[in-house]
Amino acid sequence: MDIIKFVPEQLLILVAGIYVIGIFLKSTPKVKDWLIPWVLLLIGVIGSVTLQQGFTALAVFQGIAATGVAVLTNQLIKQTIIKAT
Repeated sequence: MDIIKFVPEQLLILVAGIYVIGIFLKSTPKVKDWLIPWVLLLIGVIGSVTLQQGFTALAVFQGIAATGVAVLTNQLIKQTIIKAT
């Protein structure tokens, strides 16, 4: 299953933003690691609802999917590139 199909083009910028915010949160010592995915999920849903201009179930789902794509991308990079070296 290709999760990127559930994220419309206008939300791809949200995926990139979530990814960058996640990197900044990871480097912040006051933010615990277990809290980062929850913060990113909240940002993803709020961002999707804002970009979709309405609070709908689809907008919430797409925010969750956008967050999932960003976190998955981060993990793929960490597990494949960084751990391989």
